[in-house]
Amino acid sequence: MDGRGRLAQPLKGITRWRFPGREAARPVSTSDSVLRQFAAIWRCALRLAAGLPRGAGVAATVLIIAATIGYGLVKGDRLPVLVEVFKAARDAIANAAGLRIVTIALAGNQHVSREEVLAIAGITGSSSLPFLDVDDARTRLKSNPWIADATLLKLYPRELQITIRERAAFAIWQKDGRVSVVADDGTVLEPYVAPRLVQLPLVVGHGAASKAKEFIAVLQRFPALTDFVWASVLVSERRWNLRLKNGVEVRLPETEVAAALNTLQLLDREKHLISRDVTVIDLRLPDRVTVRLSDAAAQARSDALKEKTKKKAGNV
Repeated sequence: MDGRGRLAQPLKGITRWRFPGREAARPVSTSDSVLRQFAAIWRCALRLAAGLPRGAGVAATVLIIAATIGYGLVKGDRLPVLVEVFKAARDAIANAAGLRIVTIALAGNQHVSREEVLAIAGITGSSSLPFLDVDDARTRLKSNPWIADATLLKLYPRELQITIRERAAFAIWQKDGRVSVVADDGTVLEPYVAPRLVQLPLVVGHGAASKAKEFIAVLQRFPALTDFVWASVLVSERRWNLRLKNGVEVRLPETEVAAALNTLQLLDREKHLISRDVTVIDLRLPDRVTVRLSDAAAQARSDALKEKTKKKAGNV
């Protein structure tokens, strides 16, 4: 120490770290600067690694390389490709060991073909039994609207059993001028009507697909009426109207539908109401039935009333 509290000479044993790039400034090219900085950073990394346990450097290098590859795959949207390559490789190894899926027993499918089932489940000629993800295959199968549930069973070494439970076609649903086939829970099975399904009940209107099951169950309790029905129309998603095959519209109440249908059945049995020249039969009020005549019937009734009035006037 000098008399002013300063060191007369530097202390020995103190390592002085010089941050890269602090040397005297001199003109360098951009590439040369980048290389020098990279080399300096690498030297720092080596100095730090010197104090780590043996093998840590190798592990760190592997991690860096793996991270770099992973970043490149994600950045380049190549990860799905790598996954598929990995799956193909593991299936190839399993197949070489005699675990290829050779026999597939399929049961329960009627509307979905065997080829469609295998394609949806992701099963190909190179699929192996141990690496088939049955949960994923089941989920994929249930994504098809026809398939309500599916069961997959592995029978080693080479057999796979698939059991399908399909939804039943319940009705034809018309909405906004388009028709489709629906199940009793309202699931749209097909966006068109195959010839084999044209005899299904026709329901019309928003919400009719999901509400049809309950209504049609009530309607089928009156078989004498169902033969007349052409379509069931849901009005404002609250109540139903019936469109009969002869053009008559039957307006049903929001509640007590069975009682209204029973009244209609009795009136038709006793007075042949449905077969008469009417256009509307209104059953919305519980204590009365309102009927609207066709134009021709209304004119005939008007003429008949006029004739009756003239006869009464002549007899006076």
